[in-house]
Amino acid sequence: MPELRSRTRRNRASGIPNPNHNPITRQPLEKLTARTPQRRRTVQNRKNSKVERNAIGVGERNTVKDGLVLETRSFREREGHEHQELKLFREGVGERAMDEYDSGGRSADKGPGAEDEGSTAPLPEKVQVGGSPFYKIEKKLGKGGFGQVYVGRRVSPTNANERTGANAIEVALKFEHRSSKGCNYGPPYEWQVYNALGGSHGVPRVHYKGRQGDYYIMVMDMLGPSLWDVWNNNSHTMSIEMVACIAIEAISILEKMHSRGYVHGDVKPENFLLGPPGTPEEKKLFLVDLGLATRWRDSSTGQHVEYDQRPDVFRGTVRYASVHAHLGRTGSRRDDLESLAYTLIFLLRGRLPWQGYQGENKGFLVCKKKMATSPETLCCFCPQPFRQFVEYVVNLKFDEEPNYAKYISLFDGIVGPNPDIRPINTEGAQKLICQVGQKRGRLTMEEEDDEQPKKKIRMGMPATQWISVYNARRPMKQRYHYNVADVRLSQHIDKGNEDGLFISSVASCSNLWALIMDAGTGFTAQVFELSPYFLHKEWIMEQWEKNYYISAIAGANNGSSLVVMSKGTQYLQQSYKVSDSFPFKWINKKWREGFYVTAMATAGSRWAIVMSRGAGFSDQVVELDFLYPSEGIHRRWDSGYRITSTAATWDQAAFVLSVPRRKPADETQETLRTSAFPSTHVKEKWAKNLYIASICYGRTLSMFIDMFIARLGLQHSYFFSKCTLPEWFYDSALASGCITMLKISPIVQDLDIFPVLRSLTKSSMIFMFIWIGYRQFECFDQ
Repeated sequence: MPELRSRTRRNRASGIPNPNHNPITRQPLEKLTARTPQRRRTVQNRKNSKVERNAIGVGERNTVKDGLVLETRSFREREGHEHQELKLFREGVGERAMDEYDSGGRSADKGPGAEDEGSTAPLPEKVQVGGSPFYKIEKKLGKGGFGQVYVGRRVSPTNANERTGANAIEVALKFEHRSSKGCNYGPPYEWQVYNALGGSHGVPRVHYKGRQGDYYIMVMDMLGPSLWDVWNNNSHTMSIEMVACIAIEAISILEKMHSRGYVHGDVKPENFLLGPPGTPEEKKLFLVDLGLATRWRDSSTGQHVEYDQRPDVFRGTVRYASVHAHLGRTGSRRDDLESLAYTLIFLLRGRLPWQGYQGENKGFLVCKKKMATSPETLCCFCPQPFRQFVEYVVNLKFDEEPNYAKYISLFDGIVGPNPDIRPINTEGAQKLICQVGQKRGRLTMEEEDDEQPKKKIRMGMPATQWISVYNARRPMKQRYHYNVADVRLSQHIDKGNEDGLFISSVASCSNLWALIMDAGTGFTAQVFELSPYFLHKEWIMEQWEKNYYISAIAGANNGSSLVVMSKGTQYLQQSYKVSDSFPFKWINKKWREGFYVTAMATAGSRWAIVMSRGAGFSDQVVELDFLYPSEGIHRRWDSGYRITSTAATWDQAAFVLSVPRRKPADETQETLRTSAFPSTHVKEKWAKNLYIASICYGRTLSMFIDMFIARLGLQHSYFFSKCTLPEWFYDSALASGCITMLKISPIVQDLDIFPVLRSLTKSSMIFMFIWIGYRQFECFDQ
């Protein structure tokens, strides 16, 4: 169960029994005058450092000189930020178990049971809204998060031959109960979207709408089967040409919708419908269900909406949602295209790698798997254009304009030359390509190759690294220790206290500790405890009674923790929580109460979050990702935020960014990611008056494969087509990396790479890949 503890500042302490175990505890030490003595280096110290098996790193900043700052970030005063009233809802839990060929399930758009709120109110036998003819309700077509859809047969038809349009004999009637969450403020939000997109290519026509009794009703064109129905009724298969035509037309539909300023938010096979069978539109593709559509472009300013992340908010369908939707980021055009990519691969291969997860943490597991699946692995055995499309869309930035014409051109080579006999009508896509440029016609692969290589964000190969954050400070003394065993903690802390230093940050790697001590904390006294518990609440509460507050925490993989508590902080009240998952809902609740995150730590997969009143912040946000969230951090920097806390598990990395109430004179902040403790780089930062503000060890992004590929211009599909390898190799995220490593290795440069690959076992390949990666990888983000 999660631990939740809170206290307020008190004037006197009350006795609390000591714990049964015997933790290492440091008694208070009154603040000493901060001086800058000469560095002590004795022969004995050098001998001791060599004797220790895990070389204990010690660094100290003694003398300071003025230096140039690499990058200064101008932190503008935050403008009045209004949260958009987006129709975003959390994912419902307790879904029924789905068999292998079940549909992807309902959209996670409302709370559990929300779609059933109107089920007790009977539907009217006949419908007439907004001046429409009378319709008799017949069979049910479907049900989703935003209502129910029925067949409506026109009473006393004037022309029995009309099958589409306002006078059609059969129409689709969409009902939404007035008490449903989508109708809290009147007519359904979806109506606004249909009004804005009226007449857009690929969006079904709404002929009438209005309220009758307890229901809001839309009268729409009757359409044909969904793509999921077609796939399911065709023995769970679909031809390559059919899927390629779907890709071409779906991209054009999304382009038209995006040009109107909207993103769909729930792209999946169930929401793509064909036209009515037996009509001229039977091969035309339509995109339905706009209940989750949101604006990516502000209607008043015409600018892109602001970036934000709310990890407790999910929109879409788990199977097809973009990674950004899983992580609660503001929806943009890239999300629709990523969902389309998953839709295409599902129709082509019949299954996605993340199908089959169940339980309350299904969304977490699915998102983790998506992040760990490279485009090469996802599109294994698929024609090259599908892999290229996936690579393009998963690497789009938040506000980047997609190159729709280029995406369409990828599939030109695998569809028939005559558009009239294609299985899907692609007329809309042809118009789009013509609009891009009459002279160019369509993009070619040669034009694509001439473009500047784009940095790939998701390679499917994460790594664990040291993440260190540096702030510009006035010259001061700072010292670091790393690879410190439990028994050596007191020795290093005592020595630092003697020199006027207090602990400002702590971290753990491989059950060894890292300490950052400096003279700029402002603390007057400090205690610490090394405990086998994560966290030891009795000791923390005892120190709270003595007016000590948590100023730094760290957890180890074995479940132990190091808690540092200090006097002289500006905190007025403090609370912490230990949870098996990142507790954003609790953080959001405490924000409303005036608390801010002031420390974070992890132990294995568990999180500990400390929040304090009086922290000196005016606003705070969280960036949570399965990889290092470089784009999000840079956007927050540009909006005036600075990283104030970091923590990472083996799966996720979290960064808390804050706006200080008192603006510092120099707002420069840099981050550094390294495979080993950044002892060398720290000294370089010190020379520029940049000091470690926080540090942690955990999940980031492995970039070295991408750099090698960019240098060599390698095409993974070439290697895959040249050799026959074990089945496990194709499903492994190591495949492309191992091929690249062997290709560039001086040892095998003059050898045939493929016999070497065939001779490798899975374990030896993994070992080789990890070893080379560790030696090669060091990544900066400044």
